Amino acid sequence: MYPEEIVIPMKKDLTNAGFTELTNPDAVDAAIKAEGTTLVVVNSVCGCAAGSARPGAKLAVQNSAKRPDRITTVFAGFDTEAVARARQYFAPYPPSSPAMALFKDGKLVHFIERHHIEGRSAEMISQNLQGAFEEYC
Repeated sequence: MYPEEIVIPMKKDLTNAGFTELTNPDAVDAAIKAEGTTLVVVNSVCGCAAGSARPGAKLAVQNSAKRPDRITTVFAGFDTEAVARARQYFAPYPPSSPAMALFKDGKLVHFIERHHIEGRSAEMISQNLQGAFEEYC
């Protein structure tokens, strides 16, 4: 588990932008199973989370004409039970962090794995998410 003093600023990067932190399995279940659309961002301490994933997710929700009903986040290597529960919903995709999942009425409809984040700009990640928002939200 990562030290709190390292993780908290990275968590705040998303929560300050309006993302709801899911810190336990019950919160994950409630968010994903809710009617409508839910974005779950698996946050991480890695460089691609800081350079592309978090900025891309924030850009997408700020700039999209359509956006999910709920924008949420779990933190890999810190909120371990919440992340484990979220990953159960991500099947058939293997564990990946950072990652982003869009659900509609409890069903996974769009998923961005780490290898789709690495080496891509925040703008590219944002465009990918905005396309999913247009289609499903």
